[in-house]
Amino acid sequence: MQPFTELTAVAAPLPLANVDTDKIIPARFLKTIKRSGLGKSLFAGLRYDDQGGERPEFVLNQEPFRGAEILIAHENFGCGSSREHAPWALLDFGIRCVIAPSFADIFHGNCFKNGILPVVQPRSVCDQLMEDARLGANARITVDLGRQVIVRPSGEEIPFSIDPFRRHMLLHGLDEIGQTMQRTAAIDTYEAARMSAKPWMPTISA
Repeated sequence: MQPFTELTAVAAPLPLANVDTDKIIPARFLKTIKRSGLGKSLFAGLRYDDQGGERPEFVLNQEPFRGAEILIAHENFGCGSSREHAPWALLDFGIRCVIAPSFADIFHGNCFKNGILPVVQPRSVCDQLMEDARLGANARITVDLGRQVIVRPSGEEIPFSIDPFRRHMLLHGLDEIGQTMQRTAAIDTYEAARMSAKPWMPTISA
């Protein structure tokens, strides 16, 4: 998993509340277990019309937001079903950070497992950041996980809080499997000692 340390990027304003996972990635695109290729279907119902053409009024169909790596939204982002395809689609599109007043719990956890940083900020701050984002490509926002601050184009720094364990995992690009693999030597030592002491016990091959 790619570490998240500091990101300076174009931010796309999405002034919508209760954006559910079916809106993020509609159910008809859940036939794959691959994490790649879902970005083109991100927000499909909002991005495309019934003939598959782009809706020019939708923010991700506009420049410079086609290349946005930060998304700013309103309350309860990621509600609805628990599909992990939602963060997969965001990440495949290029979104590494979502800023909103609140997130649905399961979606919030899935973001961390996939290298996306969800940042909680009051509605008033999100609205300020959306106004910044509407200035276009020159209004890049920095999200510094190490210092736990958002830096506005004006230079103003806005602090945010995050669980220390999840911060550590993102900074080092670790999911649960990666964290376990850091302890491979200790696991191998334990297994060897166990086999020596209890050779009659079954083993599980890798």
